[in-house]
Amino acid sequence: MTEAGSAAGPGADEERDLLGGRWLTGDTPYGAMIDRLRDFLDHVAAAKLDDATAQALDADLAAWTQRLTPMVADEAHRMFGRVRDAPGHGQVFAPAFIPDQMGDDSLHARVTFGAFHLGANYAAHGGAVALLFDEILGLPANMSAQRMARTAYLHVNYRAITPIDKELQVSAWVTKVEGRKRFVRGELRDGDLLCADAEGLFIELLPHQQ
Repeated sequence: MTEAGSAAGPGADEERDLLGGRWLTGDTPYGAMIDRLRDFLDHVAAAKLDDATAQALDADLAAWTQRLTPMVADEAHRMFGRVRDAPGHGQVFAPAFIPDQMGDDSLHARVTFGAFHLGANYAAHGGAVALLFDEILGLPANMSAQRMARTAYLHVNYRAITPIDKELQVSAWVTKVEGRKRFVRGELRDGDLLCADAEGLFIELLPHQQ
């Protein structure tokens, strides 16, 4: 099972991190850095680099890697993926989305795939679409859960090309709840065009599970 995100932050039994149960927010220096990192990755993916620029960037990245090495921490004390109000909690491999409407069992949002998520021919990579659905479907699955619900399965149907650099609409809603099981469906649209749809099963963890 993979972890499903929640806009409300961790579940009741998941109050463990270096912030003593408090999550970071997007208006902190770390949250701002994550936004900058997303933008940087899109620019790297979209750029045609000459050798001198590539070498200079490589040297800068090597220097930053060396600077970060002494700061490596165990999972419970890491900051990555713990930005409460950021898409995917600030995990930059997932496309950023902007929630417009969120209820107890549904979500409507806007999303733009950038150059970092390009597959080919100006279409988003299918894996990036699946990542988006895992995040989007996980939100309503977790809204009414007492403890975190994790993905048991995720099935994605690719109906049409998903374009990059264009704002799209994505939605998800709970279709059925059976005990700890939450069945969720979702759609990704470019206006009236259905780009992809998905269905998933999310299972609420037991008290001894993480």
